[in-house]
Amino acid sequence: MKYFFSLFLLIPLFSFSQNDFEKAEVFFQQQKYSQSQALFEKVLKDNPNNFKAMEYLGDIQGVQKKWKPALAYYKKLKQLQPKVANYIYKYGGVLGMIAKESNKFKALGMIGEIRSSFEKAIKLDPKHIEARWALIELYLQLPGIIGGSEKKALAYSEQLKKISPIDGYLSKGHIAEYFERYGEAEKQYRKAIELGSSKVCYQKLADLYKNKMNQPEKARLALAEYNEKNKS
Repeated sequence: MKYFFSLFLLIPLFSFSQNDFEKAEVFFQQQKYSQSQALFEKVLKDNPNNFKAMEYLGDIQGVQKKWKPALAYYKKLKQLQPKVANYIYKYGGVLGMIAKESNKFKALGMIGEIRSSFEKAIKLDPKHIEARWALIELYLQLPGIIGGSEKKALAYSEQLKKISPIDGYLSKGHIAEYFERYGEAEKQYRKAIELGSSKVCYQKLADLYKNKMNQPEKARLALAEYNEKNKS
């Protein structure tokens, strides 16, 4: 009876915490980050092992480009939940943003941990799409002398194609665009459109026409094609 009574007393507190969490999620979706952060911090104070609240707090810092506070949350998540791929991926992603804004010598010392974070995320979750995209970008951006490689980028693109054909074609288009092979990029984006016709696919094609190929009319027509296909 005593145990039952104690449990009964905890129910309102649990419900209240759940309400705070749900409200915080709504604020986050509305991009009201200060309100969302305050509620998630309260949830985390009441339950220090609420990993989802901790992740949201990292996300809030990340979307505001407050990389070091974001990294602190993801580092803690990585330590507490070392087998959760997404936490490792987000840690590597924020570390990459810090490296991008650091001087070259400091950034060089961070590359290994960034790369290994993405690789570990893939090892933990063999179907992790975002980590493969991150590695593609890493291998494109790095100079060849310190590990940059189109061949390695293409290898991850091939992996993406097996998991998500649309992402595979988009990534091949992105790689071709990076190396200024615009005709090939156009071809790959069109293949992605044939499979998905999503706004992302059309936007990538339109951006290519407008910003790289100096063909604004083609960009307009690509977006008009998307709108025509998606009339309500």
